Amino acid sequence: MDAENKLKRRQSTLDEATVQKLEKQINERPDKQELIDRNILKDDKGVAPSLIATREKLERSRLQDKLDQALQHRPNQNELIEQGILNGLRTYLRPYQF
Repeated sequence: MDAENKLKRRQSTLDEATVQKLEKQINERPDKQELIDRNILKDDKGVAPSLIATREKLERSRLQDKLDQALQHRPNQNELIEQGILNGLRTYLRPYQF
């Protein structure tokens, strides 16, 4: 069976309103570049899929390492109290502590 007959057979199982709605949605869908610009698709620039997956894994690992470093160097509660950052907050929360 050729493609034209398959298409006719598929269309015959749908009512006309559904076919028109689907055609409208297909015609209005954004193109690939717009999806890339909106960060829905990734711009692979002709790179092999296996390399893309490896690159994304490496990028995720680097971000995780960066976050871990930032968390290790954040000030603790005593440092925040000494800097006057947590002092006001502590006074505000004191009536609510159990």
